[in-house]
Amino acid sequence: MLRNLLASAAASTLLLAGAPSFAADLKSAVADDYDYIFELYKHFHANPELSFKESQSAERMKAELEPLGFSVTTGIGDDWAKEKARADNGDLIDGVGGYGLVAVMENGEGPTVMLRADMDALPLQERTGLPYASTVTAIDYRGQEAPVMHACAHDSHMAILIGAARRLAEMKDQWSGTLVLIGQPAEEVGLGAIAMLEDGLYERFPKPDYVLATHTSGWDSAGDVTYTAGYALANVDSVDIYVKGVGAHGSAPQFGKDPIVISSQIVNALQTLVSRELDPLKSGVVTVGAFQAGYKHNIIPDAAHLQITVRSYEDDVREKLLTGIKRIAEAQARSAGLPDDLMPEVVIEDTYTPSTYNNPEMTERVMTAISAELGEKRVYARPPSMGGEDFSRYGRADADVPTVIFWTGGVDPAAMKAAREGKGPLPPANHSPFFAPVPEPTLKTGVHAMTAGALELLGEK
Repeated sequence: MLRNLLASAAASTLLLAGAPSFAADLKSAVADDYDYIFELYKHFHANPELSFKESQSAERMKAELEPLGFSVTTGIGDDWAKEKARADNGDLIDGVGGYGLVAVMENGEGPTVMLRADMDALPLQERTGLPYASTVTAIDYRGQEAPVMHACAHDSHMAILIGAARRLAEMKDQWSGTLVLIGQPAEEVGLGAIAMLEDGLYERFPKPDYVLATHTSGWDSAGDVTYTAGYALANVDSVDIYVKGVGAHGSAPQFGKDPIVISSQIVNALQTLVSRELDPLKSGVVTVGAFQAGYKHNIIPDAAHLQITVRSYEDDVREKLLTGIKRIAEAQARSAGLPDDLMPEVVIEDTYTPSTYNNPEMTERVMTAISAELGEKRVYARPPSMGGEDFSRYGRADADVPTVIFWTGGVDPAAMKAAREGKGPLPPANHSPFFAPVPEPTLKTGVHAMTAGALELLGEK
């Protein structure tokens, strides 16, 4: 297991300074509540909903939270989601909307702490073989029919959030402040957080002093919690390059301008963006994930299409990569002799996922509290990832709001140990049709950690 020695040393220092621990009572309470949370998790798993169609998930969360004493509002982001759907499709698919949920519990003077869980599932056919496996097929917000599965563990996120809510409601005599819980739609398409923020999340409801989330990980052992201080997840941009050319017969290439050759040269030249234009101490990824052109062996087509994912942490690196892609595409077209009216069209998707930055001070504070609860051997640092998460937008929306997302391990520890020792395959991870977290240690650890993190950030009675 990877360890960040510096972070571990800092955590140990804080522990020695007397970080609070509710370990005995909290651990027992989480264990006693496990059967209830597991049944809830199975419900969410068997009834997944696609992005911007999470109506039943939001209603179930509301039904769980209101009896605990939370004031619950649903439909946050509805207008933004519908406008986006109309812009993408030209029409509004039945059932599409913004199903964001906000639950508020005021409990005296003190900080406002926001806990977030995402609700949407993926268009994927489940192949786990679980007795509570999804058999759902649905229409997505763009009108495409697909099987649906909680392959990214958002079902566990909802169950963990409700489990933490149950614990915190029961422990109101031990904390003071305002607790805000959010059920976020459409994380998988990178649009749910912005929909809620554009609908006044920070204006209509208590503005948070801290925002905390967890994500169940298919790369970490169940029972463990991992974290990254600073940049944890990447900017994620999608770029399309529409390369133009002049079609011709395959036997007479001299009469055409081959977009396949031009596109191939673009693909090769793009490899120099990271290797020769970025500071070696900074990170970036430019991956051409799709290349479509032509229909037949002996026809030179008149167009080609490249689809690219671009990853970065710092915003200046992002800008350098995106600018470089456009420059390289046009340069390769000009070198092939194409005129100005046949320059490639470079389209950068306007709604991107910003990089996630875990506030270092908040990270140290929260992970020290979680470590005090779970034990230091179960809580450790991991390297940053080039994956993306629109959780980043909660910190981006206001520079004065620190945010932290940590990972709750979801993989059978024995299988992970065997894989790391080269004695077995890597277990299926997030976005695999075979991925299913080991329920008991995953849910217990997630609820315990999230509750401990919230208690650390809230004021004491």
